[in-house]
Amino acid sequence: MRFSIRVVLLLPCFIAGSIVRAQNVAAGATIPLSGYVFADNNHNGIKDDGEPGIKGVAVSDQVNVVVTDDKGYYHIQQPAGYGYIFISMPNGYTSAQGYWQKINAAQAINFPLSPTAAHLSFSFIQASDTHVSEQSLDRMQRFREVVDSVKPDFVIITGDLVKDALRVPETQAKGVFQLFQAEIGKMATPVWCIPGNHENFGIERQLSLVSPQNPLYGRRMYRFYFGPDYYSFNYGGCHFIGLNSLSFDDLYYYGHIDSTQLEWLKRDIAVLPASTPIITFQHVPFFSGALSMENYKENGFDRTVEWENGVLQYRHVVSNAQEVLAILSKRNYPLALAGHHHMQQKFTMEGVQTRFEQTAAVIGPSDEGGLYHPSGVTLYHVVNGVIGEGQFIHLDK
Repeated sequence: MRFSIRVVLLLPCFIAGSIVRAQNVAAGATIPLSGYVFADNNHNGIKDDGEPGIKGVAVSDQVNVVVTDDKGYYHIQQPAGYGYIFISMPNGYTSAQGYWQKINAAQAINFPLSPTAAHLSFSFIQASDTHVSEQSLDRMQRFREVVDSVKPDFVIITGDLVKDALRVPETQAKGVFQLFQAEIGKMATPVWCIPGNHENFGIERQLSLVSPQNPLYGRRMYRFYFGPDYYSFNYGGCHFIGLNSLSFDDLYYYGHIDSTQLEWLKRDIAVLPASTPIITFQHVPFFSGALSMENYKENGFDRTVEWENGVLQYRHVVSNAQEVLAILSKRNYPLALAGHHHMQQKFTMEGVQTRFEQTAAVIGPSDEGGLYHPSGVTLYHVVNGVIGEGQFIHLDK
């Protein structure tokens, strides 16, 4: 297969093996989970008599995936995962209460939904690397102004939401998570989020002084604030899959989709019609031209490689990308979105249907590799499942 690369360098979190490698699947509730996904016609959040169930909605605990029956009922016999349950939001519905809940095995978990107009033509913005802190609130203000002017149907933010939870104490990490929550809460447009490396709380322990036994360590702080760190939703006839593309080994993160997530991914797409367009979004990309702009460095915080099961891998791309793509390549998979490298990049491969695209950073411009890379977001238009070429929108006037 001939491999060609085109690199363009332009000069929801839905708010609407080792002890730290992937954090093994938590022991879930031993009592079966069940409940209803239903049309909440009177908007009171309670399933009242006469309110119909919604058939065919995927429900997951991040391990199992089941589908609601004709009464909107679901049942998970042996819950697993990390203590959360979510629905893959169906086309033509929304929810004021969100798409996920914390598992409480003592009671049924219902999902009240409200119908909306069905959209086969829609737009969304991909943003990334907001790195929120008290010092960057002007960047978030500018970001919101752009979103408000464009008026997309929703926004996706592909990780590095906060300035730093990697190497700071718990109080400081919680502070930036809460600040990000507050900033996104100001947006009128629904927002879907996925974690980046900066959301892995405390793993650089020589600086954070955080114990691996801390209940929020690693991926758990993100889940505490935003629920599932990988999930899916549907909109306008398309299926969006948010992936957590980070693993970590001892003190260092690296790009990787863990085995539990891979098995969930197979189950998630298995319940889709074969023709459904799939769009993935994650932080660390499958491929990146930025690697050619970086020095090869095996040690230090800015190292560009990491040992993974005795194999030296590039740290800033997904090391098992081919394994992930083998799952998705047999489906209708037109677009894979990512961030992390703070520059817009677009990759195509002859014979491969998928476009691999990365957007720039909200936090500001960069000069990686001695070239200036502006700050911005990317606007996509979708019509009848066909995704247009993304339009880069500069955040700096």
